[in-house]
Amino acid sequence: MHWQQTGTVQAHSKAISTLCVMGNCLVTGGSDASVKTSSVKSKPFRYKADILYLSPWKISLNQKFVRAAVLSGHEDWVRSLAFRQSSSPSSPLVLASGSQDGTIRLWNVEVFSRPSKPTQLQGAATIEALSDDFLDAFEASLGDLADAEEGGRQISLKRHILTVKSEQGGSQQYSITFDALLVGHEAGVTALSWRPDLPGASSSLTLLSTSTDSSLILWSPSSVASSSSPDGSTSIWINRQRFGDIGGQRLGGFVGGLWARGGQEAMAWGWAGGWRRWRSDGQGIEHWEEAAAISGHNGPVKGLDWSPKGEYLISAGSVFAKSSWTTRIHGAVPNKREGVAESWHEVSRPQVHGYDLLDATFLDALKFVSVADEKVARVFEAPRGFVHIVSGLEIAELHSSKSERPLGASVPPLGLSNKALTACMSLASANSSQLNASTIADPSGNVQEISDTVRRPFEGELASITLWPEVEKVFGHGYEHQTNHYGQSMSLAVSNSRRFMATACKATTAEHAVVRVYDTEKWQLFGPVLEGHALTVTRIAFSPDDRFVLSVSRDRTWRLFENKDGAGFMPIAADKSHARIIWDCAWTFEGDAFATASRDKTVRIWKLDETESSARWAPVATLKAKEAITAIAFTAADHEGKRRLAVGLETGEILIYSGARTDLSKWKLDLSLDSRYGPLPHPNLTWLMTI
Repeated sequence: MHWQQTGTVQAHSKAISTLCVMGNCLVTGGSDASVKTSSVKSKPFRYKADILYLSPWKISLNQKFVRAAVLSGHEDWVRSLAFRQSSSPSSPLVLASGSQDGTIRLWNVEVFSRPSKPTQLQGAATIEALSDDFLDAFEASLGDLADAEEGGRQISLKRHILTVKSEQGGSQQYSITFDALLVGHEAGVTALSWRPDLPGASSSLTLLSTSTDSSLILWSPSSVASSSSPDGSTSIWINRQRFGDIGGQRLGGFVGGLWARGGQEAMAWGWAGGWRRWRSDGQGIEHWEEAAAISGHNGPVKGLDWSPKGEYLISAGSVFAKSSWTTRIHGAVPNKREGVAESWHEVSRPQVHGYDLLDATFLDALKFVSVADEKVARVFEAPRGFVHIVSGLEIAELHSSKSERPLGASVPPLGLSNKALTACMSLASANSSQLNASTIADPSGNVQEISDTVRRPFEGELASITLWPEVEKVFGHGYEHQTNHYGQSMSLAVSNSRRFMATACKATTAEHAVVRVYDTEKWQLFGPVLEGHALTVTRIAFSPDDRFVLSVSRDRTWRLFENKDGAGFMPIAADKSHARIIWDCAWTFEGDAFATASRDKTVRIWKLDETESSARWAPVATLKAKEAITAIAFTAADHEGKRRLAVGLETGEILIYSGARTDLSKWKLDLSLDSRYGPLPHPNLTWLMTI
């Protein structure tokens, strides 16, 4: 199933914290202290999708929302509410409320009818006409708990009476009473959801709750013997199932949860952008197992690169809370069903960093380098687990001796470097024993021995046991690698032969606006630093044959360096014809030309003019756009001799141009992808080169 964004509407002035849908009515609540109701309408559009429109839903003037009752008891914010419809005429409507205090309260809502005779009451335990004085005294006795170490959990037995007027002028009274207090979460409750009735199964109340302690709990009532009940039994709500991670509050926990597949699956999602999913067999005593779910970045993605043969993709970005930044590897998993296309999934999260990650580029199929908002570039090498997952899922054929690779990686306390693990330190529980057949480690250094079954890693495993060891640090710059105004990655490039790596850092003077080229075999400087720019270098690009290094800068210039004698790259050309900052540059796949993209809304294509006595690089074409250009990328010429140029705009649009390989001066706009595919500026574009 493929989901596509079809529209965006500004509904609140601040963040939206909750929403619900009933028919074509959408109700949203936001941090701007307002609740808004909107009607959702759709009409056909020229794309294969419908565009959604939201318009305010006006309530007739004779209908007003008034406060009818206040249900007290929670000691902190009430984060979630959920109603459960009555399963029979004699059963009440149940309201569940979840709070930041970590508790859940259940309230029964039922039709109120005052008994006419005391003889209708059955026993002291069911007396409904208890005086307010008696209830006040009982609540006062509970107030002493507020001074206890764990804090008080007030219980109110008062009956709240609501009077609802009908359109015909009549009225009906309802009573709301406290029914149960559910205690089990160690942090605030974030979401509540009642389980739908399963087809063919007996109706049973089941409540799903999620918390910032990274747990999802399923609650349901259990009958126990009771002498005070008329039928000899009563119901006590218990914790039937508990999913998630122990001690996961440091990761932000779960933001919300819901039921799927008609109540056969329970799902939750967290701050890091990933979902967790558990599936039930629905037979008798239910057996629950975790299943694969969607994952991905939950913040800006600033860098990406294809593996050398294009089997998988690495991306670098942040999470919503910006408490950590990650690099992630995504691969295409073949589908076993005939005629069904492959699907892309996250298969590894090799780096979790404390600084803003700006870019990541492969050095080979099992090694990559990343740069962050710091003065060092870090090199990572794949452990055994990654090799086995990628090979087992048939994403790629990686020929590597597992015995020569580290077992896994761990991050020491207060550290930023992933340390390689070369010996089994301890065996973890068998709960995660179906990931792969190698040995991998969690951040604390515990090593998990895995069985032969291969599957996609779950979100909990991606966040903890798929780290890659750090094998090298590359220093040299006086300032941090920096991101630009658009969150665009910069300062890193790897040559096509993978022999050279070039880096740059933020700069306000010519002294620091230099490019450093390193030999990746020795991790030493290759020749002198490349000077000439006056401000921050925004992008570096190697020519396909590694003969040239091209750099562009905030100083509106591009500079070209050539490796003539194998001793280093020397300056050979420069230009300052752009009127604004140059954000990006790219070489053609054949290496006969390059392009520069600027905030002046133009792309200029440059070619070596060999007709003159002294060869120089001259512009042969200028492409103009309506908005500032932030990223460009060439693809190789096809069998018809056409090559294409992708252009990313500041508004999020992507333009695809085509031109003949034999004529660089003529380009035709073939396709325009609007901002629905990416409403923010594109920091990076890259084509998949099929080999």
